[in-house]
Amino acid sequence: MIKNQTKIRVRYGETDQMGYVYYGNYAQFFEVGRVEWLRSLGASYKSLEASGIMLPVIQLNINYIKPAKYDDLLTIVTTLSNKPMVRIEFDFEILNEEKELLTTGFTRLVFMDMKKNKPVKAPQYLLDQIYAEFN
Repeated sequence: MIKNQTKIRVRYGETDQMGYVYYGNYAQFFEVGRVEWLRSLGASYKSLEASGIMLPVIQLNINYIKPAKYDDLLTIVTTLSNKPMVRIEFDFEILNEEKELLTTGFTRLVFMDMKKNKPVKAPQYLLDQIYAEFN
């Protein structure tokens, strides 16, 4: 299990008329968590794409427990719980400054060859980093 924590402050434009984070923005928060999780391993979406690999989301699940509000400082906890091969899966928790659990979620992505538009095994350098963290 590899975890990373990222902090993000809720901006006014991310809220609805009630001052709560608009429900569709949580998927973007999860993306921030995934990007920073990869960065913590020394990889990036940019480097994956430069090598011809993209990571489209094929499944997204969000559980709304309590609303996040304008100006809240959120902690996005991103966890990889399984070793990836062709797919990579992340669990998420979003907490407020009081450490209250606001949202949980899950995403499944697939490594895709950008030229062939076909699923491929995760790049070896990324698997090496992940396996080193798991051991």
